[in-house]
Amino acid sequence: MGEFYGIPLEVILLIAANFIIILIMFIMILSSKRRIRRLNSKYMKFMNGLSGANIEEILYDCIEKTNTIVEKNKELDYQLNTIKRNMYYCVQKVGIVRYNAFDNVGSDLSFSIALLDYNDDGVVISSLYSRDSSSSYAKPVERGKSKHALSAEEIKAIDNAKRTHISNYSV
Repeated sequence: MGEFYGIPLEVILLIAANFIIILIMFIMILSSKRRIRRLNSKYMKFMNGLSGANIEEILYDCIEKTNTIVEKNKELDYQLNTIKRNMYYCVQKVGIVRYNAFDNVGSDLSFSIALLDYNDDGVVISSLYSRDSSSSYAKPVERGKSKHALSAEEIKAIDNAKRTHISNYSV
């Protein structure tokens, strides 16, 4: 084979091949350094500033916290369902009618108010105002009806309450 400046061509090819291999390894080292830097950044973020901590202990702590949160969530879910069930028996529907109970009194100072729960159970309260006195009456309501005689205004207050919901939720 030939020579180049007195150096055998085989040696030049070996040097060129070694130079290319070194260049490839240098590029691989730079790439590895970049990956290690990214991995180290993720590791520091994962460790959250903890130095010398054991990953096993950190994972165990995270699992314990997760289990505690799951138990607390179950407890809160139970309490929420209990509250929703109890809401059925709270006043949800209100209807009010103002009127003149007597001819010689103005300004609609008499009223009937119906306070009903989800099942239309509750009470209708009426207050009759006259110039000389004021009287109040309460009558129980079951399923939107009362065992006692109701005035037209009380019936209207109950009907208004049935059409009105203070809270609209689903159980």
